[in-house]
Amino acid sequence: MTGANIGMVRPRIGDVLIVLLVVLAALIMILPIAWVIALSFKLNQELKLDTNAVFHAPYTLKNYLDVLGGSNVFRWFLNSVIVSFGMTVGVLILSSLAGYGFARLRFPGRDILFVLVLFGLAVPEQAVIVARHQIFSMLKLHNTYPGLILPGLAAPFGVFLMTQYFREIPKELDEAALLDNASRFSIFWKVLLPQTIPAQATLGVFTFLGAWNDYLWPLISATKKEMYTITTGIASMQTNFAQTEGLGFLMAQAVFAGLPTLLVYLFFQKYIVAAVSGRAAR
Repeated sequence: MTGANIGMVRPRIGDVLIVLLVVLAALIMILPIAWVIALSFKLNQELKLDTNAVFHAPYTLKNYLDVLGGSNVFRWFLNSVIVSFGMTVGVLILSSLAGYGFARLRFPGRDILFVLVLFGLAVPEQAVIVARHQIFSMLKLHNTYPGLILPGLAAPFGVFLMTQYFREIPKELDEAALLDNASRFSIFWKVLLPQTIPAQATLGVFTFLGAWNDYLWPLISATKKEMYTITTGIASMQTNFAQTEGLGFLMAQAVFAGLPTLLVYLFFQKYIVAAVSGRAAR
């Protein structure tokens, strides 16, 4: 094929349609976010009269200054950071240990136990919420950080992901380390665990985002205002979603609360893309 012919290649209709669909899907996802950001820069008095005021000036930073100056957002933000970080660290440790055990060790009932763990993927949170609430009530863990973190440590997907990743690592590494008189824990900690960094990064990102955006369990467990997470705290400030009073202030808090998830995505986007495309466990 000559250079002239290469320059005359026309895009196929199918490719054009796919691009158009992708652009349309992106707009559908971006427009609500852009709408929230635009509302956050408008005065509440204007929005009470007309929500379409968002389309014209003036715009203001007053809502953000109010957020930084006196609301409970920082306390709720700190609670979410503690809960999300604690849950992420716990899930990474437990999933790595469990994955190593299922993939590398032989013990009675291993396969049956692994199947039982996988059954956890099919059980929705709502199905166990009543029993969990009663157990945490007996243990007096409501309105505490352990009460918000512990339920999230049961992560069947994390165990499955790490088990598959450990199985992909050549067993010759274990055998070589055993010949050097290394203990099982040394093999796990010094030889195999460094090989699983991509899978751990993927699992960590998804666990953090899930914990940060979780609403149901924090709504049930944290009944004191000082123990609200950012999701339940912001929701508590708006009892009637149809009203426009304080709408700009509410949107400014929502933007402030969403910044960590945006930063996590920007820093770890290659791991998220790898996980979605199925390349994380290779």
